Amino acid sequence: MNLKKNSILIGLALVFLASGCQWRNARHGELMPGIQSSRSADDRSSSKEEKNAIDENAARPENESQRERENASIATSTENNSTEDLFLPAPFTNRPEQILKRTGYVTSYNQTNKIPNWVAWNLTADDTRGRNKRAQIKFQEDIDVPAPRATDWDYSRSGFDRGHMCPAADNKWSADAMTESFLFTNICPQNHHLNIGDWNELEMRCRRWAEAYGAIQIVAGPILFNQRHQTIGKNKVVVPEAFFKVVLCMGKTPKAIGFIYRNTEGNRPQGDYVNSIDQIERITGIDFFAGLPDNIEKMVEAEANLDDWAQ
Repeated sequence: MNLKKNSILIGLALVFLASGCQWRNARHGELMPGIQSSRSADDRSSSKEEKNAIDENAARPENESQRERENASIATSTENNSTEDLFLPAPFTNRPEQILKRTGYVTSYNQTNKIPNWVAWNLTADDTRGRNKRAQIKFQEDIDVPAPRATDWDYSRSGFDRGHMCPAADNKWSADAMTESFLFTNICPQNHHLNIGDWNELEMRCRRWAEAYGAIQIVAGPILFNQRHQTIGKNKVVVPEAFFKVVLCMGKTPKAIGFIYRNTEGNRPQGDYVNSIDQIERITGIDFFAGLPDNIEKMVEAEANLDDWAQ
């Protein structure tokens, strides 16, 4: 087991050797107004509010072999290695999950909600410079998941955009990757103004980070509060109340940062959306970057500061 972890660390060191990532010990930003952290600054103990902060709680892997099995399953060879050495979130035990490995990303699909639990991918500097365009590519029903499933008709006249979790612009390096980014298992109902506004600005900033650092790892997905959810279409595709995105940069000193966006229109400074990975884990019940060595995982998930990242 230690040999496997050492191999992973050596591989990551080679991949990210040229990265300029630096870490400074700074406090993370506050949660967005209306989105409650499951723990207050003064009381880190469990509470009833913590249990109600998310729609479902995910369990962490019971042992290391389960964690290793999950991370071994994601080493998908692609023409640009876009899912190689990817640290997936820990597997769920209390919500539906179907792992789908695509050319440019890996998704955890939720059959009940007809949307992904999360989507994870590597983004390198080379990935941002591809020539494949999204023109003429249509959104597609994903026949790899059971029916009923999301279709284009569910979104038609729904008032919501077909919001990419892994952006099409992150998949320009491969025609197959670009096409697969339009599968509905990579899509959530998203407020139009959020999709073309603040969410899009974060996508563009992630591409600048990939260019600045050489490579980053990203996980994005929906946040479901503990309430009855709005749905669209005859297949009852669930509309998320918010979205998260977490970013990991591995360098001499690894660092990570997270963001939470309500699924509403708005135009706020990017720093207003910043949260630590620990905060987002408490809200979503997802254990991010579970394959990292425990000491590195603990360090990168505790703090987040936008000033530590290239502009």
